[in-house]
Amino acid sequence: MKKAELLAPAGNMEKFKMALHYGADAVFLGGKMFNLRAGSNNFSDEELAEAVIYAHERGKRVYVTLNIIPHNDELETLPEYVKFLEKVGVDGVIVADLGVFQVVKENSNLNISISTQASNTNWRSVKMWKDMGAKRVVLAREISLENIKEIREKVPDIELEVFVHGAMCMAISGRCLLSNYMTGRDANRGDCAQACRWKYSLVEETRPGENMPVYEDEHGTYIFNSKDLCTIEMIDKILDIG
Repeated sequence: MKKAELLAPAGNMEKFKMALHYGADAVFLGGKMFNLRAGSNNFSDEELAEAVIYAHERGKRVYVTLNIIPHNDELETLPEYVKFLEKVGVDGVIVADLGVFQVVKENSNLNISISTQASNTNWRSVKMWKDMGAKRVVLAREISLENIKEIREKVPDIELEVFVHGAMCMAISGRCLLSNYMTGRDANRGDCAQACRWKYSLVEETRPGENMPVYEDEHGTYIFNSKDLCTIEMIDKILDIG
């Protein structure tokens, strides 16, 4: 069986070195722009260059997140940043938006991973990204082992990545609207308040004051109060799929 790459996040240099020290094969991190890691300190250009050297000296890899859905004004400085990332030797970038994908292709030879925020749940979309030049697709967090297996069988010549731990989100792969609505913190700009982890009850408008709990039972997971994704009991099955 081919050894899978264990990829871990890092919000600053200390966490970056810890992740590598404890066995990660690679780390994904954000610079000061263009990513959904607003809750992290993130890496200055100098720190990013230092991180790449540190990782490569140890046979490890560094991926940089460029996974925002940008507005027009944010595209102006993106080409130069992409050229900088290639110059310092990052191993790839993680992209969600077609426009960002095109900018990376036009300004570099960087390997591109398609972010889970692109919500790829079927083999046709994965094949499309492969045909366009993506090296890897990070699949949507909502799909089943059976779906992953079929995607691998139908599109055998692209790298597939799956989340094995973390928030499931009350939306499709991180596209949460509740955080913005309730707190003004936009999940799609990297500032999610983790509203999916709060406890909720429902109130029907003709029965004010009568709170009905929302929970998970043996029949499945409901929209509120999502449990974190945790696949430790099925890692072997994920790896067997390839």
